[in-house]
Amino acid sequence: MVTFVEITDEDVAHVVALWQTCGLTRPWNDPHADVARARATSTSTVLVARGGDGVVASVMCGHDGHRGWMYYVAVDPTVQGQGLGRAAVEASERWLAAQGVRKARLMVRDTNARVLGFYAALGYADQECVVLGKDLAPA
Repeated sequence: MVTFVEITDEDVAHVVALWQTCGLTRPWNDPHADVARARATSTSTVLVARGGDGVVASVMCGHDGHRGWMYYVAVDPTVQGQGLGRAAVEASERWLAAQGVRKARLMVRDTNARVLGFYAALGYADQECVVLGKDLAPA
C-alpha cells in the first residue's frame, strides 16, 4: 500500500526529475514554476509517493470548484506496472472530492495514445470536447 502526500520543498527536485524521465516536460514550460504555482493556492497541489531514495510517483491536481484536473501523472519507469499509476489517479480523485469537486478530467497528448487504455480501465472516457488554447504571455 502506497501513501500519497502533498509535496514538500525537499521533493521538488525529485518530482521534476521524475517528470523529465517520464517525458512529461516540454521546453516551453518550466516544471519548477509549475510546481510553485500548484503549491501557491489552496485549489491545487502536487501529490507524491516516496520510495527508495526519492519520489516514485506524482500527480498534480487542481480545480475551479466544479471540474478537477490532473496533470503530470508520473511513475518511475523502474516501478511501473505495480499499481502506482492507479494509486496516483485515485489519490488525486480523493483530494479533488475532498475539495467538493464533482468531476475529474485529464488531458492526454495525442502523442501519448498508449496510456488511453490505462485511463479507460480507471473509468475515464472521451468527453467529446475539443480543448482550445491561447498563450497569453511569453513563456
